[in-house]
Amino acid sequence: QHDVQRATVSPAVSPLRLKDLDSLIRKRTIEVLEGLPLGEPFNWVDKVSIELTTRMLATLFDFPFEQRRKLPFWSDVMTTPPEQIGLTDETRMEHLIECLQTFTGMFKERQFEGNESQDFISLLANNPETRDMEGVELLGNLILLIVGGNDTTRNSMSAGVWFMHENPTELQKIKDNPGLIPGAVSEIIRYQTPLSYMRRTATRDVELGGKLIRKGDKLAMWYASGNRDEEVIPDPDSFIIDRPNVRRHVAFGFGIHRCMGNRVAEAQLRIVWEEILKRFDRLEVIGEPERLEHSFVHGIKDLQVVLHPK
Repeated sequence: QHDVQRATVSPAVSPLRLKDLDSLIRKRTIEVLEGLPLGEPFNWVDKVSIELTTRMLATLFDFPFEQRRKLPFWSDVMTTPPEQIGLTDETRMEHLIECLQTFTGMFKERQFEGNESQDFISLLANNPETRDMEGVELLGNLILLIVGGNDTTRNSMSAGVWFMHENPTELQKIKDNPGLIPGAVSEIIRYQTPLSYMRRTATRDVELGGKLIRKGDKLAMWYASGNRDEEVIPDPDSFIIDRPNVRRHVAFGFGIHRCMGNRVAEAQLRIVWEEILKRFDRLEVIGEPERLEHSFVHGIKDLQVVLHPK
């Protein structure tokens, strides 16, 4: 009934060793960019952003590579109202059941003594703190990892093209000095803020800014607002890739909840811009981006781009 019941070894990396991730990201980025059409419009989100982030997710999970598009689809099913992706409540539940069955099978299959793979599922399946997860708890943790590795990077990868189109002087800066690319990546992430907020539950009564927050209250931390705070970031509504303290943003969260994949996300974005500059003189954006109707994921569904090679 479900076409992904037990995971086989994917052709990504097995057992996964996170030793030379940069070279793997670059290899795949080159493959994707060199396969794009020239001189005709295409959806950058689908052809580049989703494809690159999905390949990385498949590697990190050691998920069957040929079925990697299931990962962002399940992420969308979990985080997006069903009618926005053409589903009913019933079909949404069917897909979530398939997702749970798939990951439960992979989790159990990799739960054995001596498993030295560093893929996320093997690590969770063999750690004493997480090895007993099942059902909704297992699904919730894995979906959180998928959303973190999919929506954030893919939407920053798409938004960066739009921001550079809107701000050609900033694009010229990295053309003239590719050493500015890491700063540009941080500014793209800040300016986009791909996840608008995160919710927390107060563990005790506390007063904050004159407001009493009681134990058990739910709070939304608006990263999108924090990343435009003029008291911390000068001229926050402008896209400036070489601003001082460019990494001082909260798009990855903060403290013990800071995104554990932030360095991988930054590497993916840095490398894609390094390889873009080697191949293309201009990324021409056709029309306005089609944005995702979502309060949580600040994303782009369609960005029509025409590539002009050097």
